Order: sequence, then structure tokens, then C-alpha cells
Amino acid sequence: MRASGTRWLALSAVGSLLAAACAGGGGGTAAPSAPAGGGGGGGSPAASAPGGGDGSPAPSAPGSAPASDPAPTGEIGGTVSVIGTWGGDEEQSFLAMVEPFETETGIDVQYTGTRDLEAVLTTGTASGILPDLAGLPGPGQMTQFARDGHLVDLSTVIDQAAYTESTAPAFVELGTVDDMLAGVFIKSAVKGLIWYNTGVFDAEPPATWEDLQAIAAEPAQQPWCVALESGPDSGWPATDWIEDIVLRQSGPEVYDQWVAGELAWTSPEIRSAFETFGEVLENSFGGADFAINTNFGQGGNPLFTDPPGCLFHHQASFITDFFANEAGATPEQYDFFPFPDIDPEYAGALTGAGDLFGMFNDTPQSRALMEYLVTAEAQQIWVDRGGALSANIEVTEYPDEIAERSAAALREAEIFRFDGGDQMPGQMNSAFFAAMVQFTQNPGDLDSILASLDETQAAAYGTE
Repeated sequence: MRASGTRWLALSAVGSLLAAACAGGGGGTAAPSAPAGGGGGGGSPAASAPGGGDGSPAPSAPGSAPASDPAPTGEIGGTVSVIGTWGGDEEQSFLAMVEPFETETGIDVQYTGTRDLEAVLTTGTASGILPDLAGLPGPGQMTQFARDGHLVDLSTVIDQAAYTESTAPAFVELGTVDDMLAGVFIKSAVKGLIWYNTGVFDAEPPATWEDLQAIAAEPAQQPWCVALESGPDSGWPATDWIEDIVLRQSGPEVYDQWVAGELAWTSPEIRSAFETFGEVLENSFGGADFAINTNFGQGGNPLFTDPPGCLFHHQASFITDFFANEAGATPEQYDFFPFPDIDPEYAGALTGAGDLFGMFNDTPQSRALMEYLVTAEAQQIWVDRGGALSANIEVTEYPDEIAERSAAALREAEIFRFDGGDQMPGQMNSAFFAAMVQFTQNPGDLDSILASLDETQAAAYGTE
């Protein structure tokens, strides 16, 4: 197997990244130019369309009609190019996940990671140079790719009945566009969890948001840690805050209207969510400077300093991997409680997300890998390594109590909604990210920030 590229790619490196992700065959994949703490964007692709340099058939055009024959089994050989957002330990978990597949099939999985996935794939759809398989930015961007004819219908690739039976109905629906299975989920996460250091906070979890806000920070310096830096996607952790607050404060109907572009950002409900998050920012460790300049994976580190910088950290279930590898924390040092209720009418609400995979090039190698990724056996490998929940409900064994409780929360939620920003059109989601950085820097500009989001909403949803 070969992992190419780096976790962070400079804006000028999209062309090189696409070449690295899409060039098949033997030899080493060229590293992206100018690796840095940013993401892709700009640059022209400089590689031929993906194809096997080892005699494997060249892929068909993106989105073309799939071959009628089922994917081969056993020894196949050749290569399959994959691009996704994972770097560092997450990348290593994905590579561990596909290692048995490579051994069984003889297929070389060539993976490239980038945090600027949307820009890379959008550039690729324009140029025609795309990886065989890709993690997709979210259901919103997936819908656009599918309707533009770039994605292969996965119902012709995998056993759709088996996938439907072994996957939560909400995830199946989110991967379906106009009756076409455009994307499948290979892992999931619970969002809206409140994390703490068990050696610092040992009280009963608060039942309501009001109770949580009343807890004194001592011995920590501040109640909250907030960290928003994520290269070109900086701001996304704050969008999770807004989504959690909207769902619990105003309910699922308002949430759905907002995500669908039917409720203005300047509405009282969305404004109230921003104002509630503003109260968190006012009581966050290091203020706006820490929030904007600290990578999301390191955002919980102050939980474990002496003295602690913060008492609580709001993040998804995958953060445990970062606690271990960024903060050096052990499982007994941290725990979580769900985001408490704000309005009792919407008690038991939960947000979640997952990693979608789609197919741009239909080859025997990409078919075989897609069939493998949706299995319980494949997803169990990542789950066992920690930091992930399975999208396959047949995976029931988790490595520790925290992972088990996270999975149970996902199964047992009374009101569940998928990450709102991920369901919005790409233009809207990107503006949402940027707006959260702007709001963190200048909360007094809320009126103009929300008005600008209304303008983007009209353009992104075609209502202007």
C-alpha cells in the first residue's frame, strides 16, 4: 500500500494533489508541491487520467455506466487511487483497514490525504482527472456530484439490499440521490459530546444547559476550550456548536428548514443559536486567539494541563484518538456526557456525522475495494484502533466503555439529525465555516455576518 501526500496541502498544490491521487501504476507517487498548513485550491492538474500501469484496464470516464460484470474476487492485482481527509493517526487507521484487502486481492491502494477535499474534487470534476474512489465532503456536495453525472451508481457495485439491512436507515437515505445510491458510509461519529478530565470534574453530569452554565470553572482557568483551526476548513468545529444549539433550542423542524435553505440565517432561531455560542466564547480558554489558531485536534489538550486551562471541551466521538496522540491522555483520564437539553420539548436530541465514500471511476479494483469497505469486517478494524464508530450496525464490539457508550447514544437517540453543514450545498457550507471564524474574531459583527449568510443562502439554493 502507498500513502502519498501530506495532511496539509498548500493552496497552490491542487494540481499536484490530483496527479498524485489519480495517477495509477507502479513507481512512487510524487509528493504535492509546497506542503504547508493549508489546503488546495487553484493550480492546474498535470497528470493523465487514472489507469493501471501494470496492465490493469484503464478506468471509464467519471460517472459512466458501470460494467455489467460483478467485481472480481480473489487475486486481482492492479491499483486503486483513493483520496480522503484523513491524515496522521486517522490515515494510519484507514491504511490498516485496507491492508487485509490488499493482501487478499493483490490490489495496491494508493491513498492521498487532504483537508481541502471539496476544492480538490471540484477541480477534478472540471478537469476530468479524478481518483477512483473518494471520501466525499458531505451529502450536500455529493448530491451535486451525482446530479452532474460524476458518480457511479453504487447499487450496481455493492449488494444494495445487504448494505441497506446493515446500515442505519438515516445513513442509507443520506447517501441516496434521486433513487441512486451515490455514496456509502464507512464510519460514523456522535457529535455534541461534552468532554472532561475525570481527575478535575467528578460531579453528576448536568441535565440542562442552564445547569451546565452554572458550573464553576475552578480549578480550571475557564469553563470551555474552543479550537477552530483546520486549514481551509477552519471554523467547522464551531458549526457543530450552532447545529447542536439549534436542534436543542428550536427543535428538529426548525433545524430541517434551516438546512434546506428555507429559514433565513437572520431568523430569530438562528440568531439565538449564535448568541448562545457567543456566551461560550466569552468564557473560553485563551479567548479568540486560542480558538482561531489552535488546531481542532489539539483543542482538548488544556483539559489535561496542570493547572487545567478549561473544564469542558465540545467535540465528536472521534476526539478520543486526539486525546491519546496529541495530549498523551489515557482512557481513564477522560469521559463525556451528552450535550444537555436546552428546551425540554426536544429532550434526547443528538447530532451525528459519518464518512461518505463515492466512486468516480468504475474499475475492477475500485469495485472490489468499495465492496470491502462496507463490510463489518473492514469497519471493525478501524473501530478496534479507536476514534471511530462503525456505520455498519453489525459491528457491536468496541474497544472500550467510552466507545460503547458513544455507539449506544447514536443507536438510542430520540431525535437524531445529521450534521447540518454537511447537508448544505458546498457554497453554503464553506460560507458557514468562514462565518464562524469571523464571529469568533468579532462577535459584535453578528448582524452583518448573518446578513452575508442570507445572501449566500439565496445564491447556493437558487432562490435569488
